[in-house]
This record gives sequence, C-alpha cells and structure tokens, in this order.
Amino acid sequence: QVQLVESGGGLVQAGGSLRLSCAASGRTFSSYAMGWFRQAPGKEREFVAAISWNGGDVYYVDSVKGRFTISRDNAKNTVYLQMNSLKPEDTAVYYCAARSIATRSLAYDYWGQGTQVTVSS
Repeated sequence: QVQLVESGGGLVQAGGSLRLSCAASGRTFSSYAMGWFRQAPGKEREFVAAISWNGGDVYYVDSVKGRFTISRDNAKNTVYLQMNSLKPEDTAVYYCAARSIATRSLAYDYWGQGTQVTVSS
C-alpha cells in the first residue's frame, strides 16, 4: 500500500514557475515508477510525465517537453515536477500516481488527492 500526498500548487502568472512535490508513505517507494497527471475543468485526466523506479527513464507529453522536469529522491520518498514557462493552458489539478512500471496510460495503482495549479494570463 502506498499513500501519496501532493503539494506545491498555487497561482502563478504566465511564464512563471512552480515545483510540485509528491510525498509517498511506505518503505517500497523506490520500487515504484511514478507519474504526474493533470485534469482541467471539463476535460479528461491526461498524462504529463513519468519516471522509472531509479530515475533512469523519463517520459513527457509533447506539450510540456522542454518546460517540465520530473525527478525523484528515493531517500526522501518524494517525486517532483518542476514546471517552468507556465502557460494558462497548464491550469489543472495535478495528481501523482504510482505503479510498478512507468506508463503513459492512466493504469496506475495508487493516486494522490491532487493539487491545484492556476496560471493567469
């Protein structure tokens, strides 16, 4: 069982930056791949980024490549999403998730409660 708690969301102007954190409980965090997803009002939840258990492989949706960076610190049981050059279309609730192998699909076993990111124009 893994419990995930996101933090770091907020209101930022376009072009600004935020760093989201996702703290995981449990001693097996390092064995899980982690993903970030987002859901804007009236839209389906979508994949943003994922990272393998050891950080060796990372994946991004095309719309955030070059602006967002996913990373993890297994000693702190935490995964991060550094978001730079934010755009109004990045506004959404951001969720972290865990599963055994990284994937771009929604098929993750554990989910956090989400953190709101709002980018003003």
